[in-house]
Amino acid sequence: MVNKPLGVITTAKDESSRTTVLDVVGEEGASGHRLFPVGRLDADTTGLLLLTDDGDLAFRLTHPRHKVAKEYIANVTGNPNAQDLETLRAGVKLDDGVTAPAEVDVLRITPGSRDSGIAELRIVIREGRHRQVRRMLHGVGHKVQSLRRVGFGPLKLGRLKVGGWRVLGEAEIAALRRSVEKNPS
Repeated sequence: MVNKPLGVITTAKDESSRTTVLDVVGEEGASGHRLFPVGRLDADTTGLLLLTDDGDLAFRLTHPRHKVAKEYIANVTGNPNAQDLETLRAGVKLDDGVTAPAEVDVLRITPGSRDSGIAELRIVIREGRHRQVRRMLHGVGHKVQSLRRVGFGPLKLGRLKVGGWRVLGEAEIAALRRSVEKNPS
């Protein structure tokens, strides 16, 4: 598990010499394994990213049919109204189709109108389209100021510092495996 910093790209190698998640963990983190990221976080999204050498598990964790939850904290411009929240919860029409329903909770709102201030939202999705959370929020009229993934399936980011990483325990790996076994269809 890596707490991906801002600006780091989610790839194993980069021809443009940008910092990758594998640079973050270094050789010590790889410990002789050929690691690769499980799914993606764009360069301007921070937070929980898994690295693995298990291709089958990575495929299952990222395939939409398994509906593995990915939890985010988003700070957005403006204060979402009831209709915005309902649209997010029902599914947002994007250029590549309507999203699956998301869980959405308002964590904090600064005073102001729908178009001013900043709101902090907790969003859980179970699919993983390109820049999906950002596009969903933009689709209901709110620009994302910051986005951080704090949960992936049964795992939570917890207190892992930005740029930090740790090896998952056997119980955590077993929980990840169970999370894809119970949602096969």
